[in-house]
Amino acid sequence: MCERMTAAVLYRHGGPEALELRTDWPLPSVGPGQVLVRVGATAVNNTDVWTREGAYGLHGRPEAKAGWRGAVNFPRIQGGDIAGVITATAADVPDSWVGRRVLVDPAFYADAREDAVPVGLLGSEADGGFASYVAVDAAHVHDMSASPLSDQELAALPVAYGTAMGMLERSRIRSGETVLVTGASGGVGLALVQLAAARGARVVALTSQSKAAALQEAGAEVCVFRKTDPVALRRRLEAVAPEGLDAVADVAGGPWLEQFLPSLRDGARWVIAGAVAGPVVTFDLRRLYLHNLSLIGSSMHTRAHFASLADLARAGTVRPRIAGSYRLTDIHAAQEEFRRGTHVGKIIIVP
Repeated sequence: MCERMTAAVLYRHGGPEALELRTDWPLPSVGPGQVLVRVGATAVNNTDVWTREGAYGLHGRPEAKAGWRGAVNFPRIQGGDIAGVITATAADVPDSWVGRRVLVDPAFYADAREDAVPVGLLGSEADGGFASYVAVDAAHVHDMSASPLSDQELAALPVAYGTAMGMLERSRIRSGETVLVTGASGGVGLALVQLAAARGARVVALTSQSKAAALQEAGAEVCVFRKTDPVALRRRLEAVAPEGLDAVADVAGGPWLEQFLPSLRDGARWVIAGAVAGPVVTFDLRRLYLHNLSLIGSSMHTRAHFASLADLARAGTVRPRIAGSYRLTDIHAAQEEFRRGTHVGKIIIVP
C-alpha cells in the first residue's frame, strides 16, 4: 500500500483558503484498538464550515475563533461522515473485519456508558474522512455488509441523522404526536422529517415554498413557509394543531423560539441543536414555566442512538436524499454549494 494519500487539510481558522488539498499526506498509522478505513464517501456538514471559520465562540466570548469544543489542534483533516471498507486492523482487533463495508460513529464519548454524552468528533478533535484513508477505533465501526444503501447514502447518515436521532430521542417524540421541524430542508432538518415520520409522528416542516414538494416526499404532512407574516404563520399552526404542538425540533434558533413558543401545548418539548438563524435569543420565561414546557439542548447522539440509526441503515428503512456529489479534489466547490443553501439533502464527497 502506498504510504501517501490525498487529503483536504485545515491549517487554521479562516476562509476557503485555510483548507488545502494535499496529495502527499502521510497515510494514518493504526494504533491499538483501531482499524484503517478506505473512505468510500463522506459528506459536508455545517460543523465543517463553522470549524474552519472558528464560528463557535467561547464561553463569555461569543466572537472568539474556536471549534465546538474550544481550541482546534491544527493541522486537521475534517469530515465526520465516513462510509468505507476496512483495509487493515491493529494486532488486538480481529482481522476478520478486513474487507467489510462499515459506517463509522464519529463521536468521542465522556465514558463507556451507552448513554454517555459526546465530547468530541472525528474531523474536529481527531482526523476525519476528507481523505483517502482514516484510522478509527474499532468500537466505532458498524458492519454495513447487509445494507442496501450505497456508500454515498451511508455517508449522509452519521452527523446529520445521528444529530436528528439524538434530538428525537432526547425529546421523546412518539407516534401520533405533531412536531414542527425548523430548517427542514437542511441536512439535519431533512433527517428529522424522515426519522420522525418513520416513527409515526405527524411532521410540520418550516421551509421555503420552493422546497415544499421535496419535504412532503420525505414525509412532511404539512409545510409552512418562513416568509409568511408572523401572525398568519401562527394562525396556520393553530389550524394544523388546534390543541397545540407536541414538540418542536429546532435546528435554526434565532427568533423562532420567541415566535412559536405560544403555539406549544402545555407540557410540550422544544429540542434545539443549531443556531443558524441566530445564537442569542430572548423569550418570556413565564411562558416556559407556567405551561410546564421543556427546553432541551441536544448535541449529536449517544452510542445507543447511533446503534439504532445503524439498524435503520442495515434495514434500508430510511434512504437519505443526495443533493450533489463531488470529488475530494473539488471540496471547495462542494462547500461553496453547501453554503449557498439552495439544495435539499446531503452534499457528498467521494475520494
